[in-house]
Parts: sequence; C-alpha cells; structure tokens
Amino acid sequence: MTVPVRIAAAQYRIGQPDSFETWQDIEAKWVADAAGQGAQLLVFPEYAAMELAAIDSTTASDLHASLRAVVALGSRIDAHYADLAHRFGVIVLGGTRPHGLDNGQIVNRATLYLPDGRSGHQDKIMMTRFERESWDIKGGASLRVFRTSLGMLGISTCYDVEFPMIARAQATAGAQVILCPSCTDSLQGYYRVRIGAQARALENQIFVVQAPTVGMAPWSPALDENYGAAGVFVPPDGDSPDDGVVAIGTEGQGAWVCADADLSRVTRWRTEGAVRPFAHWPEQYCGDPAKDLPVDIVPLH
Repeated sequence: MTVPVRIAAAQYRIGQPDSFETWQDIEAKWVADAAGQGAQLLVFPEYAAMELAAIDSTTASDLHASLRAVVALGSRIDAHYADLAHRFGVIVLGGTRPHGLDNGQIVNRATLYLPDGRSGHQDKIMMTRFERESWDIKGGASLRVFRTSLGMLGISTCYDVEFPMIARAQATAGAQVILCPSCTDSLQGYYRVRIGAQARALENQIFVVQAPTVGMAPWSPALDENYGAAGVFVPPDGDSPDDGVVAIGTEGQGAWVCADADLSRVTRWRTEGAVRPFAHWPEQYCGDPAKDLPVDIVPLH
C-alpha cells in the first residue's frame, strides 16, 4: 500500500473583501487551516476569485465590469497562491478565475500551484448557458494531465465533469485523481455536477474531488447564490463505501472536507474489482475503434 494523499476540498463561502490584502489574509487562513489538518492537496472552487470584484464598489454590481476587474488582478492572484503553496509546502488548486487571452477572449482558468514555484493550468472546456450567453466566456482549447509528486492529476471544472469523454481522456492519459472545482446557483445545479463527478469516478475507477462555492452574495451578479457540498468520490467497489462517497460536507457550510486517498487503489479497482468499466469502455462502440480526446502530459515533478 502506498502512503495516502490527504486531500482537502473547500466548501468556500463567498465573501465581500474590501481590499486585495483582505482577500490575501482570507486565503492564507484557509490554506493554513488545511495544512494544519495535514492536507497535501488543496482544492478551491470554480470562480472563487470573483469575490475580488467586491473591492471596487463602483463596478462590483456590473457583470462585465466585475469580470474585467478580476481579469486585471490575474498576476497578483497567481503570485499569492504560489506564495501560499511554497510557504505551507502544499499543492494548491486555486479558485478558478477569468483569464484574458492575447486575442482578447476570456477563459475560465484553473491553476495548480506547487511548493517549488512551478504551476500548470487547465482552461474549462464546456461553457454553461450563463457563461456563453451572459458572460461571453470561451471554452478552452486543450486537455491536460499534471504529473506531480503526489500523483497524476486532471482538472474537470464544474460543467466539464458532466461530459464523460473529458474525464475518460484524462484517465486514459494517466490521471488518478480528477479535481472538480464547481460553482452552482441551485441545488439542482450542484447535484448535476455531483452526479457527474460520481459517474466519472465509477466509469474510470479513479478518485474525483468536488469543491463548490457556498453562501449568498447579493452584491455580485456572478456569485449571488451558491449551493453545494464538497466531496471525495470513488467507484463503489471492493473496500470502498457502498455509495462511493468517501467524504461529504454539510451543504452550505464554509469548511474544508478532508479525505485520505490511497492512489494505488486505482490499479486495484481496475484489476481486481467486481466490474472493470475502465478496461471494458471500448466495447460500447460495438466493434468500431474507440478514440479518446488528445491530452497533454504536463510534468510538474
């Protein structure tokens, strides 16, 4: 048995920081708390960085102005998460943020920060109706899997995890854990993502970690309502929990949800499990060749 990786998934209550320095203090307290619980891999939610729009009261209530305001803070956000990863010796998936590309388009970017200063990012692939129709956020152009000292990590942000081919490609490329930062404005939205996360864990016989935003933020047109519970999910097989839920939080509460993940179980599930969906996946094509989406392997170790 390998040494388990302690994973902390944030049920992140959206606040209203009055300055960038206030936000830095908030994030530092969150990371210190998780590190104090022995966590090695920390997962913040989708669009958690959008609470930084509260800093400027003149633009906070304007959907597009608040988006541009957070885009402008991108390098400072990156620097702070990188510092926290280094200071506490942990790997951090920072709260996703809108990121401006050179062509003027904006994507929803999740960035993984390592203690040694290296980082890697995954842009969300699939846009929700709100992102497409109201915000004009564009989908990412490629999939990645990150080779780290803790294991092989993939990122499927929120809606992405509802599309099986994304996680399948990441798992085929070696991902042992899929990180799923999420932001949903209804319980139905939360359960769509959670059901997707559990389905991806089942199909690929891997760990999937969901980290949602929670709480009400009426000042923000982007984050006004947030529902969810952080969770760590596995295939319900062998010595796993009967429902595949290793850990789950209490909906709406701001807290870390922690679990120990023995990544060697991925191989055992796939070779010794009662069923072998990862291996049998190609058979559903009824003899036609199965084709996975291309994935780049990013070495961060």
